[in-house]
Amino acid sequence: MTGGAGYIGSCLVPELLTQHEVKVLDNLTYGYNGLLPNIGNPNFEFIYGDVRNLKDIKKALKGVDFVIHLAAIVGYPACKAQPNIANEVNYLATKKLVKESDAPIIFASTGSCYGHIDKECTETTSLDPQTEYAISKINAEKVIKECSDFIIYRFSTGFGLSLRPRLDLLINDFVTRAVKNKELIVYEKDYYRTFIHVKDVVGSLLFALDHFDEMNHEIYNVGSEDLCLTKGDIAFRIRKYVDFHLKFADFGIDPDKRNYKVSFKKIHDLGFETKYSIDYGIKELVKAIPFMDQKECYYNDKVFK
Repeated sequence: MTGGAGYIGSCLVPELLTQHEVKVLDNLTYGYNGLLPNIGNPNFEFIYGDVRNLKDIKKALKGVDFVIHLAAIVGYPACKAQPNIANEVNYLATKKLVKESDAPIIFASTGSCYGHIDKECTETTSLDPQTEYAISKINAEKVIKECSDFIIYRFSTGFGLSLRPRLDLLINDFVTRAVKNKELIVYEKDYYRTFIHVKDVVGSLLFALDHFDEMNHEIYNVGSEDLCLTKGDIAFRIRKYVDFHLKFADFGIDPDKRNYKVSFKKIHDLGFETKYSIDYGIKELVKAIPFMDQKECYYNDKVFK
């Protein structure tokens, strides 16, 4: 697995270790804490390295049966801040990985690829990327399709708690501002986004491993129609649990112009369903955030190498 110390990987590794040997390649941009609970497990191996480094890729690929490729510069702000690094990590490193790997690959892409689209998006909808992040992931998808065996997951926007927290994700950010600042200003409140709890992201990856043969060579949207909400909807949902001042701004714009609804029928027809609601994630965040410092490593746009 690449990127195993990150937001998703730190939740996925312990689940995989219940049934598999796990090797993680990560440069620890956001720290090692997410992997600490696994150190004593004899089936866990950690390689400190970088997916941009060919020697590290070759070392990590030795003896593996599957590759789960999570390593990336994730999100609009981080990719906008350093687009060259985003291209190196998200696209060029993926290209190197594909060239060196004989193992099947499960690739973490993003619903951000759809961009700003008025109709419901299926996996065959023409893409309209609005950000450097989306463009880099679309380029990486093209490379992944050159593999002999692959699954591409276009994930909805994650939310919820992880061993490597992210407070910059939309729902997590809104809850943090509501709890810490007692105030939230929302731009473009009627823009739709799709969401998925990080535990359901993990569940979908385990599902892919268990159903790889029937899912092979395909792209899947991952999420739930029930978790497709406007930014305004999310703000009102948070107010069920937190007392704060809410302002819908009539001025200014959100530079991330994504606005789309997504169909998840393709993966649902195979039997995968999400389990965790928006309210579940909000409530756990409301409980946790008062005890969390707003560290730079919890924000993808603040620290990366």
